[in-house]
Order: sequence, then structure tokens, then C-alpha cells
Amino acid sequence: MINLNERVAVITGGASGIGLGMARAFGTRGMKLVLADLDEELLHQANEELRALGIAVQTQLCDVSKAEEVDALAELALSTFGQVHVVCSNAGVGLPTSARNIKLSDWEWILNVDLWGPIHAVKTFLPILEAQDMGHISATSSVAGLLSSQMMGAYNVAKHGVVALMQSVERELRAKKSHVRASVLCPGPINTNISRHSVSYRPGGGKPKGDSQKAGKTAQNIQASLEQGMHPNEVGELVADSIAAEQFWILTHPKWLKLVQKQYDAMMDDRSLIRI
Repeated sequence: MINLNERVAVITGGASGIGLGMARAFGTRGMKLVLADLDEELLHQANEELRALGIAVQTQLCDVSKAEEVDALAELALSTFGQVHVVCSNAGVGLPTSARNIKLSDWEWILNVDLWGPIHAVKTFLPILEAQDMGHISATSSVAGLLSSQMMGAYNVAKHGVVALMQSVERELRAKKSHVRASVLCPGPINTNISRHSVSYRPGGGKPKGDSQKAGKTAQNIQASLEQGMHPNEVGELVADSIAAEQFWILTHPKWLKLVQKQYDAMMDDRSLIRI
């Protein structure tokens, strides 16, 4: 087990939801924190909460889709704390829209945040981590990175890409016998505001109009599922424990792997795609 006390963690999407849950879990283990987010007010609230608990924390506005802003985040972490040991690329967005009708601008936006965000994190932070005495880089995917349901095409593509990215990074690190490890978080329903935030962050604002009725129904179902989901603090504890144990797969709902196994079985049996 790795001792996280006095280490430094950088978390994107860290002002609310899963990111804030991670921050709380890391902070109570003695870690120093750098939180990044697009929401200045939520960043301020997170900063106040964590500082009141005696946790050393810095915050910065950051659009993870922009490489230069991720670079600036790394510069802040190093100038403040001198080192970075754990990086959690967690910022994400998603909107219910069909793969065939979603606007190209929405494809670009979702992929830029959900996939290019982790790519930028790897590019910027991995060399820093390898210069420390320990290092761990994690990215937040989703159960949607293992299974693809309808009406979430761009999100599914991005989250599958995150799983592929982190598998590649981890295998390359092991091959070179690096002390750095990688992991991927694949959460199921978590009680966060990702759906509402995604609507407000979407370029141009508002919901896509292409699949109005079906997309609206899907959005309602997703929101209802999220509201009944796991508390972000539980996810944060799971992530902290998994990183300390150097585990690759971080799964909030491992029972859902039965569907993954069912799909693999169908691939071997009759090459069919199961219904989800």
C-alpha cells in the first residue's frame, strides 16, 4: 500500500460531484490538493470547505480541452507545492443525443472535454510524475466506456477512448518498469449534477434540439438514475483506496460487469450485440 500522506494531488472537475468526493478523501488522508474546474463559484465553495478542515488546497479555473490551460494547471501545482504525485483527470460532460443526429459541434465539444482532457493530462503530467518518487495518473471513464447504450453516442465514444488510453499508458509504464501507475475509474450512477452542468457548459447553451422527444426521455431517465446513485464521497473513498493499492480498474458497480461478460460471451458465441 502507498502512503498518500503529504503527497500532492491534482483533480480536474474537482469543485463538485466525484471530483470533490476525491478531494475530500485525499485531503483526509493528508494530501495537498490542486483543484481545477470551470465553475468559479463552486471552486470557491470547495476551497472554503476544504481549508476549514485544515487541508492545504489551491484552485484554478481550467478548461481541460485546452492543452495550454492544463499546462498552466501543472505550473500552479509545482509553483505551490513543488511536486505532483497523483493526477485525476475527472472533468467530463455528456448529453443524450443519438450518434446519427448529434451536431458535429457537440461531437467536438464532448470529445474535447471527455477524451482530449485525459490526453492532455497524460501529456502534461506523466513526465512530472515520473520525476517523483511515486506517481499515479487516473482518468474518469464510465460504465459507458465498457458498454454502449443508445442515445449517448458521443459520450460512449469518448469514454471508450479513455479506457483504451489508460490501458495503453499502464501497459507502457509496466513495460519500462516505471514506478508510476495508471488507473481508470468506471462509475455507474453517481448522485452528481453532471447532466445539469453539461447543459449549462454546452457551447451556445441549452439542450440539443435534434432528438427532442427521445433525448428528453433519456435525459429524464438518466437524471432519475443519478439522483438515486452512489454518493460522490463513497466514490472518492474508493478512488483513494484503489490508488493506494495500485489497482488499475476502479469500479463503483462491479455487478455491472455481468453485462460486459454477457457481451463477450455473445461475441464468442454468435457475434451478436446484446440489448442494454
